[in-house]
Amino acid sequence: MTTAGDIMHRGAQWIPAHETLDRAAQLMRDLNVGALPISDENERLCGILTDRDIVVGCVAKGHDPARVTAGEMAKGTPRWIEADADIGDVLNEMQTHRIRRLPVIEGKRLVGMISEADLAQHLPEDQIAAWAESVYARTSAD
Repeated sequence: MTTAGDIMHRGAQWIPAHETLDRAAQLMRDLNVGALPISDENERLCGILTDRDIVVGCVAKGHDPARVTAGEMAKGTPRWIEADADIGDVLNEMQTHRIRRLPVIEGKRLVGMISEADLAQHLPEDQIAAWAESVYARTSAD
């Protein structure tokens, strides 16, 4: 059985909710990633911040990324998966919620992230195609 822990990218890092978006952008640059999980003061997942969130949700609205925090950008209930979850559960979680990145948790702590690239490296083409169709498909509500 392939698990989330088998395909995840290890070494994912949090951005604390109190950190500013300019610092988040610098961390994304340094880590060469497009998303960071946001942690609360207890190092628990409280959101995910993407590079697109910074550009569209802050800069394009005329806000100063040095004054807006990661926590202010956190919206909704963050999705995550346990490291020992089956790959089928990973795909279901990502497809059901139409998400492209999924934090992996073990013992209530962040241990990795699963992205599109991780799926592409570890899954057969038919599974990737089905995943992409469900995640990227437009609905009438879009």
